[in-house]
Amino acid sequence: MATNPVKFINETRAEIAKVVWPTRREVVLTTVMVFIMAALMATFFSIVDLVIRQGLQFVLTYFGS
Repeated sequence: MATNPVKFINETRAEIAKVVWPTRREVVLTTVMVFIMAALMATFFSIVDLVIRQGLQFVLTYFGS
């Protein structure tokens, strides 16, 4: 089915005009929040990894032969 390229371009422009773009402040704020959450999650999983590693090492030392 053939589509008229001019109609397609006009419809695309109409759809792009409907997009609500975020403000600079919103972009900066959400970017900072993403970095903070990534740092918190990295810290959390590092602590969990440390606890599991220490617990496993204790179990293997205590019950190992």
